[in-house]
Amino acid sequence: MSHIVTIQTEVRDAEALGLACRRLELGEPVHETVPLFSREVTGYAVRLPDWRYPVVFDVEQGQVRYDNFEGRWGRPTHLNRLLQSYCVEKCRLEARRKGHSVLENRLSDGSIKLTIQIGEGQ
Repeated sequence: MSHIVTIQTEVRDAEALGLACRRLELGEPVHETVPLFSREVTGYAVRLPDWRYPVVFDVEQGQVRYDNFEGRWGRPTHLNRLLQSYCVEKCRLEARRKGHSVLENRLSDGSIKLTIQIGEGQ
């Protein structure tokens, strides 16, 4: 049986965030306080390619904080790709924790299709 799922992302898992960064060959997220343009924020900082300021993930609140000056200081596609990778890694972690297998396929439009095979008796 197949189901289409839409997910609104809240980043609450530091392990999945780290896996997403590795998937995209970014540096590891570092828990720190960093300056954004007009203030400082604390959380897991990820430095995206060509972004002036890091993206900061508050996993306690599930919030993402960044300042890319409406795309002038960093292309939104980099953040979107990171969020997509986070969702994939979080789904993979949770499925495997429950003993399910996961098959991943990248589609021609750039989206990723995950098929989760529920184990017998689940």
